[in-house]
Amino acid sequence: MKIVVLAHNNVFDTGLAAVLDTLATANELAELESLRIPRFECVMAGVRETVQTSLGLSVPVQPAATIRQPDWVIVPALGTKMPGPLLELLDGRESHDAADQLQTWHADGARIGAACIGTFLLAESGLLAGHEATTAWWLGPLFRQQYPDVRLDERRMLVPSGDVVTAGAAMGHLELALWLVRQTSPALADMVARYLLVDTRPSQAPYMIPMHLANADPLIQHFERWARNRLHEGFSLDVAADALHVSKRTLQRRMEAVLGKSPLSYFQDLRVERAVHLLRTSRKDIESIATEIGYADGVTLRTLLRRRLGRGVRELRAVYNP
Repeated sequence: MKIVVLAHNNVFDTGLAAVLDTLATANELAELESLRIPRFECVMAGVRETVQTSLGLSVPVQPAATIRQPDWVIVPALGTKMPGPLLELLDGRESHDAADQLQTWHADGARIGAACIGTFLLAESGLLAGHEATTAWWLGPLFRQQYPDVRLDERRMLVPSGDVVTAGAAMGHLELALWLVRQTSPALADMVARYLLVDTRPSQAPYMIPMHLANADPLIQHFERWARNRLHEGFSLDVAADALHVSKRTLQRRMEAVLGKSPLSYFQDLRVERAVHLLRTSRKDIESIATEIGYADGVTLRTLLRRRLGRGVRELRAVYNP
């Protein structure tokens, strides 16, 4: 299987290494176990003659335009993590040329994968239009604003959709590379994960910080501050809208447009965050924590934690209080 890794100047060192090391480990283990599966032929490519990582390391690349008919193209993250610098980088000539090259490879039959901020470069090519996707969780609001024709769900860690696949933040590169291996051999993917001590993460939700998402919009910032002081109370959209001096419709539409969720859903995110904090830093039982954040009993909170984080109370305590 021929896999092209398209490296952009300022490529995220960890993401690039995670993809290459995972596929190299898969090749080694396949040979060790005498598995009769195709090798992963990795080719480093760039639309410029030289590529430097975000930490200043030089990466040897082949000219992207000379590489024909790869099976897969992987776009690792850019090292720029904040919205302003990211938009400047995406507006540059190198990003435009990379997006054009992705379109060319895709037209020749290549499937495309991207992780973390690399998903923005893939979206710039137009190849994500109409698809489901994920991205680095803290950039979800910016992604929705820039690419409204993509069905974004940044809670998910990995989203295959047709002939494209996207992965979440940072270590999402590992998830993406393991997913590629799994398409060839689930047993080999499991072995690689064991060698690299990788636990798969089905969701980014446990890592999301609601306050960081709220910073994307002044109205949502106000809602977030208002809601944090009232987690012990029942949620009312009427009360929230009145407190923020906006209509219910305005509040709902703004939340959906920026965060892709309702005010109630975001209010529950804040409750989950507070519950996890208490599980992490206190010895309070689940009933006490439920009362503190406005639930009548621990059963409801247990259900919410399991639905949102994919983990139960015992698992969360084990993770945070080993």
